[in-house]
Amino acid sequence: MTFIWPISFCSLAVVPLLVLLYLRMQKRRQQFALRYGSLGLVQSASGKAVGSRRHIPAILFLAGLIVLFLALARPQMVVGLPKAEGIVILAFDVSGSMSAEDFEPNRLEAAKSVARDFVARQPSTVKIGVVEFSDSGFSGQIPTDDQVAILGAINRLKPQRGTSLANGIVVSLNTIATLTGQAPITGFEGLETSGGAPSEPSLVLDDSAVIILLTDGENNMDPNPLIAAQFAAERGVRIHTIAIGSTEGTLLTVNGFTVFTKVDEAMLQQISEITGGLYYNAQTVEDLREVYENIEPRLKVEREETEVTSIFAGISILILLVGGVLSLLWFSHVP
Repeated sequence: MTFIWPISFCSLAVVPLLVLLYLRMQKRRQQFALRYGSLGLVQSASGKAVGSRRHIPAILFLAGLIVLFLALARPQMVVGLPKAEGIVILAFDVSGSMSAEDFEPNRLEAAKSVARDFVARQPSTVKIGVVEFSDSGFSGQIPTDDQVAILGAINRLKPQRGTSLANGIVVSLNTIATLTGQAPITGFEGLETSGGAPSEPSLVLDDSAVIILLTDGENNMDPNPLIAAQFAAERGVRIHTIAIGSTEGTLLTVNGFTVFTKVDEAMLQQISEITGGLYYNAQTVEDLREVYENIEPRLKVEREETEVTSIFAGISILILLVGGVLSLLWFSHVP
């Protein structure tokens, strides 16, 4: 235990003075009783009946004052406090099919609206970043607790071209790396679709970083998203995948053109499974909203030095109250 204001320990010098004052009062009380002869004998006999408890209220008052003086020094203790904290990357598929209007007003705008609600619910201990990906990936906002900056990055998202899940994952991992001190993943674009993840030394996170990957279609560009998922698993980053749209496939009108789009459910499930995340399928805006409500940062118990002045003050008040009540019940006065 440490103290912020140790100079306040000087107030403990009052304690021996109070003890001496109490002993002197008791001695004068005895002398007063002896001075009146037989009346003193009566009082002495009565005092023997309550002698075992006569000093209890005074001892409690003294103990309460000592604890109160300790509280004045503002004590600190190392305690475990649960906190919702970590890094969350919102990775949005901004391929052209995200402008389809089977969601109101379209898929991307519906996703942005629900994501804004998610951001508003998060405590300041959670840092949120924004990544957008189509045929390439781009970090729109590094992880921060500045909700204005996060919402601004979400609002700037616009539909673009194809879908490369791998680029979305890699850019998300590199965005996390800017905050955690990890080495960024480089040279990933040249890997073949059938290749395996190369071994690369990396720092393993404490499972507090997560990527929420939202997409509405099949991966149609190299490299293989499963290689990127292995990178995420090596770094201890979970990936929750959210599919918007039909797993059977459907025809949609996008910017006046009719396109066929289909969610690759098996691929998204594999990505989540490799990284220890969860897979969700959202067919409506309500489904999408429910998914985001279920995805919350994990609670971590962190041991940190915390001021416990209020606890000491509360204990001292309780002791003083007990002493006062006992004194009133037994002797009809407060010591």
